[in-house]
Amino acid sequence: MTTIKTQLVVFDFDWSMADQDTDRWIFEVLAPDIRRKMKTLKDSIQWTDLIAQSLQEIHARGRTREEIEHTLRQMPFHPAMVRGITNLKGASNPTTTLFCLSNANSVFINTILESKGLKNLFEEIVTNPAEFDPSGLLKLRRRVDPSGPQHSCAVGCSPNMCKGEELAAFLERHKPGYDRIVYVGDGSNDFCPILRLRSQDMVLCRRFRGLEGRISREGGHQCQVKYWAGAWEVEEIFDQFIEKN
Repeated sequence: MTTIKTQLVVFDFDWSMADQDTDRWIFEVLAPDIRRKMKTLKDSIQWTDLIAQSLQEIHARGRTREEIEHTLRQMPFHPAMVRGITNLKGASNPTTTLFCLSNANSVFINTILESKGLKNLFEEIVTNPAEFDPSGLLKLRRRVDPSGPQHSCAVGCSPNMCKGEELAAFLERHKPGYDRIVYVGDGSNDFCPILRLRSQDMVLCRRFRGLEGRISREGGHQCQVKYWAGAWEVEEIFDQFIEKN
């Protein structure tokens, strides 16, 4: 077996690194009626656009930046995931680069990672851009601007981002590459990037969610697959990476 000296660990965020979905959590806590409306509109409005619209609605009701940030910091995030990430990054063999690739947004992810002491461990966070304006409105936009060139994904990524293309672009920016890539994901939109992984790479697939179904139904991947249900199992796998090298 080839010795692994360098590895890239790619994390989806919602239901992969975190134990909830940021887009839904915010409204479940701050405006459940808007959360209900999102369920009825999700098939007719692109999801990132729907979240942007819903953020405008809670701002119009007087919900503040501080309330949004407080709600994000309260969102479930397992201590075992914090430990696993911290220990893996701190190990010298293998050397680990961390990359977050998510359909959430930069404010949601950065606020949570900062609260867990994890943000500075990540080489890059690629997601939908967002920022608070002076009035406290959280302005969100798609990573792929709908008025410009669109991505060419044929696997089923949403219009705002092709995760496969984004992973390929990251690897292009960080040559010569890595001995192993580990992808931690759960959703159907994580299927595209795992199709780009090699036989020495690995997907850590969360059970009972969309990615597991696509792997089972469609296949076509070359990488190894490990399944997990709780963050403690991801920590266990990460610890094995360190022990074996």
